[in-house]
Amino acid sequence: MKSKVYLFGLAVTFLFSLNACKPKQSAYKAAYEAAKARELQETTARPIEEVIPVAKPTEEDFQKEKVTLIEGNSIHRFNVVIGSFINPTNAKSLKERMEHQGYSPVLAQNEKGMYRVILASFNNRSQAVDERDAIKERFSPEFADAWLLEQESY
Repeated sequence: MKSKVYLFGLAVTFLFSLNACKPKQSAYKAAYEAAKARELQETTARPIEEVIPVAKPTEEDFQKEKVTLIEGNSIHRFNVVIGSFINPTNAKSLKERMEHQGYSPVLAQNEKGMYRVILASFNNRSQAVDERDAIKERFSPEFADAWLLEQESY
């Protein structure tokens, strides 16, 4: 009988000791609130909107290559390219997205197999440069790297 009481006492002591090592919910709550306060401080210290500088367009921002019309109405000598893709699905996706925004983009492919999404096409180089610059400003920063493609053997 003495050993049963002794074992029972030992078991109760063991259970109390396990409970004493258990972290309290208030300790978790205090750590959480401290972390939230630090996060709030960091958020308010940073500017809400960062200005992304756009590179000034240059007259030399163009490339000559021969392209073949894949989808769209027509292309002229000077073309404003907003996207170049190896994967035709990605090119078609961008073309469709721009169609939903009211544009008439053209999909063309060069001799190396790259798909070019052309947003505007002109016979006059200065008109193409002006439109490229307008697209860069209008869609900054997404199409800040728009460039001119001059159709070879046009």
